[in-house]
Amino acid sequence: MKKIVLSLVMAVCCAMPAFAADGVLKMATTTSTADTGLLDYLAPIFKADTGYTLEYVSVGTGAALALGQNGDVDVVLVHAKASEEKFVAEGYGVERFEVMYNDFIVVGPKDILPYSEDAKATLAQVFEKKLNWVSRGDDSGTDKKEKGIWKSLGIDPAQNPNYKESGSGMGASLSMADELRALILTDRGTYLKMKSDASVKLDLDIICEKAPDLLNQYGVIAVNPAKYPAVNNKAANAFIEWIVSDKVQKLIADFGVDKYGQGLFVPNAEK
Repeated sequence: MKKIVLSLVMAVCCAMPAFAADGVLKMATTTSTADTGLLDYLAPIFKADTGYTLEYVSVGTGAALALGQNGDVDVVLVHAKASEEKFVAEGYGVERFEVMYNDFIVVGPKDILPYSEDAKATLAQVFEKKLNWVSRGDDSGTDKKEKGIWKSLGIDPAQNPNYKESGSGMGASLSMADELRALILTDRGTYLKMKSDASVKLDLDIICEKAPDLLNQYGVIAVNPAKYPAVNNKAANAFIEWIVSDKVQKLIADFGVDKYGQGLFVPNAEK
């Protein structure tokens, strides 16, 4: 595992046990880590292991990084690698660590399109046939991924009269797609959770999956204390060390298996 860059404040606290601490860790993260229930599962374990209370806001990746850029949070957990690397390069974050991944899938009404493992071909058909499509349109990691595919095809999806933007998180966007009988790009974890929830109507099936360009990698970054001295860098570093540890990587791997028959995330922190 790469060595985590610690602040000077952290360096002088060597007399304390590695994770012994009180206080609050403020995090900005994506809607998928909240909608799947992952953070609600991990938060009490993090509290028990470190003494820190995790307080998080779940928004799109763009909005989460903006909170970090404003120094409003201590750490970000997001999924848009290019934007994350830019965040660090511009001095807002200390260092990026990979944590886990899942994948994006295209879902929609059954039989609206043939099953495919080619994301570009699927989106091209959506545009050519002017099918109903819901985009998040919120600068989230999911939105960035979708826009990247459209761009690679040389297509302006807004030229499809049946293209709509929700401006909402993943769960709300999936519900909107269901209501409109539309297709949508979603992370697999949120889809599986909603699909298995008896209280949620979601009559959408997997149309496209397993495409190499649908990988959904998550990274964690401490907000730079040199730029924002008020952030809780000690808590941020404790969280990063904790979430990439063998213990927590195993917890992430097992999350969802008992309920969905498969994990919702695949841990891949560097060792």
